Amino acid sequence: MNILEVFVKYRVYYFTGIKITLLLSFGALIIGTTLGSLLSLVRLSKNKVLQFLARVYIEVVRGTPMMVQISLVYFGSYALLGIDIDGFVAALIAVALNSTAYVAEIIRSGIQSIDKGQTEASRSLGLTSGQTMRHIILPQAVKNILPTLGNEFVTLIKETSVASTIGVAELMYASKIVQSTSFQPFTPLVIVAVLYFIFTFTISQLVALFERRLSHND
Repeated sequence: MNILEVFVKYRVYYFTGIKITLLLSFGALIIGTTLGSLLSLVRLSKNKVLQFLARVYIEVVRGTPMMVQISLVYFGSYALLGIDIDGFVAALIAVALNSTAYVAEIIRSGIQSIDKGQTEASRSLGLTSGQTMRHIILPQAVKNILPTLGNEFVTLIKETSVASTIGVAELMYASKIVQSTSFQPFTPLVIVAVLYFIFTFTISQLVALFERRLSHND
């Protein structure tokens, strides 16, 4: 069978894989952006202890493979807490916690890219630190942050492939099922590669378009 025939015959597996992959990616991006925003503020706080703890978390997450993190969440939840959690939930938690570290650095860099003179000018006008951050710094930093967050989403789509190691039925898991069912080791992988490319290329182009519009508005 050629590539198209394999895809049509086993489309149920691929469509399921697409759904799970996108759910994992979107879910992890939303959770990661929320927690990452809070973590970035901790990194920028004046509390040295909190700064240190946040930095340790970020460095540990960025310095260990995603596959190890997913395995630790999946198996560690039972070994340490006695909780037997679903593979999808474990993958979502692990990917979201991984994304949190990267998003925190993205947001921190975006905030620090704003000229410090604007903070000083705002404070001289009587604005508090919170008001300055909310009304002056963040609106400007968003222009630097959003395109990079789009690239983070592209990365998440690719990284969710390791969720197949704990039995989550995303795209890579779908390809393994099709390989074993069709007895074709190569073609199912080509299909998955094409699907990943379609998603990542499309999102990359949308991010690039968004960046051009932001530049035009400036």
